[in-house]
Amino acid sequence: MRFEEVKTGAILVVKVLDNRIAADVSPRFKAQLKDYIEAGNRAMVLDLSAVTFIDSSGLGAMITALKSMGKEGNLVISGAQGAVASMFKLTRMDKVFRMFDTAGLAEAALQSAASARGSA
Repeated sequence: MRFEEVKTGAILVVKVLDNRIAADVSPRFKAQLKDYIEAGNRAMVLDLSAVTFIDSSGLGAMITALKSMGKEGNLVISGAQGAVASMFKLTRMDKVFRMFDTAGLAEAALQSAASARGSA
C-alpha cells in the first residue's frame, strides 16, 4: 500500500494513494496504521479521496486502529465518496467515525478539538 503523510503540529494527515482497500492489502494497511499510532500519533486524518473500493477487512483495520488509539486518540475520515461512502453508511461506520468532505475540514476540526481540550 502507498501512503502520503503530512504532519501539521500534532495532526497527521494520511492519504491512501491506492484505489482499493480490500482483503489482499488490509493486513499491510492495518500494520501501517498501527505503526503511525505506535509512533505517537494520536490525532489522525485518514484521507480516502483516492479510494474507490473498500471492503469489511479495510473497515476492520480502521476500527482496530481507532480502538488502539484509546480515548485520548482521534481518528477521522475525509474524502470518502461513491462506493466508499456508501459502505460507511451501509455498515453504520459513519456513526463510529467522524466523516469530513476534505482533509482540510477534518484537520480544522481536530485542531479545534485540541484547542478546546487545552482550554478546558
